[in-house]
Amino acid sequence: MHYETAVEKQDLLAVDEVVNSARLAKRNGSTRFCMGAAWRQVRDNADFERVLEMVRAVHNEGLEVCTTLGMLTEAQAKRLEQAGLHAYNHNIDTSAEYYPNIITTRTYEDRLRTLEAIRKTKITVCCGGIIGLGETDKDRIDMIHTLANLPKYPESVPINALIPIEGTPLGRQKRVSVWEMVRVIATVRITMPTARVRLASGRKGMPLAEQTLCFLTGANSIFAGEKLLTAPNPDYEADREMFEILGLRASTPYPNGPHIMAQTASLETTLQHRLKKRREQGLFRALAPASQRVDFSSNDYLGSCSLARVGQSH
Repeated sequence: MHYETAVEKQDLLAVDEVVNSARLAKRNGSTRFCMGAAWRQVRDNADFERVLEMVRAVHNEGLEVCTTLGMLTEAQAKRLEQAGLHAYNHNIDTSAEYYPNIITTRTYEDRLRTLEAIRKTKITVCCGGIIGLGETDKDRIDMIHTLANLPKYPESVPINALIPIEGTPLGRQKRVSVWEMVRVIATVRITMPTARVRLASGRKGMPLAEQTLCFLTGANSIFAGEKLLTAPNPDYEADREMFEILGLRASTPYPNGPHIMAQTASLETTLQHRLKKRREQGLFRALAPASQRVDFSSNDYLGSCSLARVGQSH
């Protein structure tokens, strides 16, 4: 809106066009359908009424429904909840300290107030940030710290790599490396263990090996489709091929309610279940005091502890 770029203004789409896109996404394995409008804030007008109609229609297709519409009030969030919205995306983008260097159309506190409004409903929160804005490692740490220490951390955390757009102040910004991406993703995974960590913008320029590293370090979700807001994104066929190579499979959508995290076992419960299973299989290892014996196979990388000749020797 403020600079000379190749991005063109676009009117709000027709409901039928959105529903057709949702059906295509579902056929291609998507479990959540995200709809975005380039608004500073939601206004109670005909456009918002049309968005509510879109939410109801996509919800009826059996998909999780997500929107990103800018700032909103608690009353507007309630209306989205009643229409069947599952998640609301509202990124904090970067640290509170660095934020004014990037965005001047709203404040960091405005962002947090919108998250508070969403949390007064049953809508889940999708909130992450962008790396590659010229921020420092400390800014990235502060951003993650803010997210992880919200009254309830986001159920979904998108990690975006800046795609420089010619004509903007960041148009010549150097693209971030895969090592920067994986460090951020790993830190998000550690600090917000049950969140869906979404590998978001920037995938188009990432080879398969780099995306694989992101999955190995904690990413467990992607944004699919030929375009991500205004930037190109890998097509469905490329993503399907990647999933087949890596042995990844799609999760199941939760169209009957917004409580996705309620249907996901807590990290502690999951670990206890796995420990119990190892005990039942005779694979649970406990180090004995050094005065009794020396255990050379506590990690059991090759499964050698189950062999009688090895497991029973002293």
